[in-house]
Amino acid sequence: MEFKNIDQQIIQKYKEDETLMVRLFVQWCANHDLDSQTLYQKAYPAQPLNVLLKEVLENDDGFDELHIDNETMLDVLQMFGNDDLAFVVADEIQRLKK
Repeated sequence: MEFKNIDQQIIQKYKEDETLMVRLFVQWCANHDLDSQTLYQKAYPAQPLNVLLKEVLENDDGFDELHIDNETMLDVLQMFGNDDLAFVVADEIQRLKK
């Protein structure tokens, strides 16, 4: 029973962290006047719209004053294995620098 509880806690913690990662991505996009859904689709064209991304966008409770620097955004995406999205974000960073 204890092992099941620990497994559930680990899963819950991962889901919370994943939600935070998506919220940071949405805010990073907002900070740079980019559409988070468009960037996501560019990174993962074969996938339908990410449900968690949609939920975060619908339930946005104001991260507006938070600024996420480019390197942090890339690190967070890579930490969660979103390498394709990290590449798209890196391309956007280069485009924004021009």
